[in-house]
Amino acid sequence: MTSSIDLPFSFQHMSLPGGVRSAMLRNPAKIALRHREREVSYAQLMDAIDRVCAGLLNDLGMTHGQHAAIVSANSIEYLEVVLGASQAGIGTATINPRLSVREIVAIADDARAKVLFVDEPSAAALANANFATVDHVLTIGTDYAPWRDSNAPLKRLPTVEEWDTFTIPYTSGTTGQPKGVLVPHRSRVISLYAMAVEYGCFGPDDRFLAIAPMCHGAGMIFALAPVFFGGYAEIMDKFDPEAVVRKFKEEHITGFFGVPTHFHAIFGLDQQVLDANRSETLHTIISNAAPLPQVMKEKIIGHFGQILHETYGSTEASIVSNLRPADQLRKTACVGQAFPGTQIEIRRADGSQCEPEEIGELFSTSSCLFNGYWQKPEQTAEAFQEGWVTVGDLAKKDADGHLYIVDRIKDMVISGGINVYPREVEEILMQHPEINDAAVIGVPDEKWGERLKAFIVKATGSALSDDDIIKFCDGRISGLKTPREYVFIEQLPRNASGKVLKTELRTR
Repeated sequence: MTSSIDLPFSFQHMSLPGGVRSAMLRNPAKIALRHREREVSYAQLMDAIDRVCAGLLNDLGMTHGQHAAIVSANSIEYLEVVLGASQAGIGTATINPRLSVREIVAIADDARAKVLFVDEPSAAALANANFATVDHVLTIGTDYAPWRDSNAPLKRLPTVEEWDTFTIPYTSGTTGQPKGVLVPHRSRVISLYAMAVEYGCFGPDDRFLAIAPMCHGAGMIFALAPVFFGGYAEIMDKFDPEAVVRKFKEEHITGFFGVPTHFHAIFGLDQQVLDANRSETLHTIISNAAPLPQVMKEKIIGHFGQILHETYGSTEASIVSNLRPADQLRKTACVGQAFPGTQIEIRRADGSQCEPEEIGELFSTSSCLFNGYWQKPEQTAEAFQEGWVTVGDLAKKDADGHLYIVDRIKDMVISGGINVYPREVEEILMQHPEINDAAVIGVPDEKWGERLKAFIVKATGSALSDDDIIKFCDGRISGLKTPREYVFIEQLPRNASGKVLKTELRTR
């Protein structure tokens, strides 16, 4: 890292484990995290982080700048691994355990992970997997804890700069190949401070319920925020709507992050269950990852009161905008105004700024941006434009400067809060010998936000059915990316250059 000024000798870089350590020093005995029956104090959490850090460097011989990977459901150990690795200068690729074995291996290999942490179900699924770079596999629930505890904390911590990689969540691109998003400490630390200001639910006295998968950017940051500021977080590894509303009341939860699918399930409960578990402490609900239907906003506000925030962001740009509680019923289909410290522009194709209500490509800039895509300089250059970042979303602003997401240039589909990229699915479908052509789009779904719909051109004489295609996809691509709805057509509509006209398919 180069600088135009001389930094003081005692300069302290921002880091996620550094923030947790500060919280620990204020109140070592306070309970920081709970998952199922296990709970840990700040002192115990920091001790585990220090031991993971030492184990990676001393026992496994890893060095600053190398990568680890984790394939696991949510747990306290998940945070121990990620924080401990980042304290050693080792970025962790956070891989979705719901992916197929083929996809997991491809991502771990792409990240050049030297060590793989897995939970027991993932360990069983990956038992015969052949990784190119992984030298060590540690299973959470069996050999991880003995390994962790056998390593004495370092007497002197390594120097980790705030631009160093914290995590590497993977997101697919238009080519269908996953891209590793290099998320630095600096980005997430500044994001946390902005979140604490904007949401008002991350103080030392707050109690947050963390249910979103930590393998995704939002799940990770919303689980980390409470402990970074000295509060409490209860972790859930599986979503159960009735268990969630009971915890709101019984555990005196003050804040909760969810995606539209979660809220759909919560309001699918019997009204008596909802009424019996009304919470007097819950004062912040945050929704992200997919558009929240206006009718669902009205249900949330009707039951919980005016405590809803709807946030827009991306793994690359972090949190970009937020619609605050007072505006939820006033601004329809809106994602609010720019987050503290963030600037937003809507641009035309020539780079000029759009007028109010004019649709263009969304760009944002802040101190919370990513460092680039791992080993993908061309895609990184495409995302960055003179300090501004775009992920290809179409949007507009109204006369008040409020932001509205209109569409996704790259046709990304968000189903149940999970990003799915049609091109990747289409490439798998095209591997079937009886499929001549295929296109996948997202269509509205009340429960999932969106669902995948595939248009298939069959080979002449083929009797291919929906079930045949679903069985073919099994093992080649994860279930969450497998379309469940198929339309068989004679040919796909294309323009003169051969590109599929997905707008026409959506109209159909």
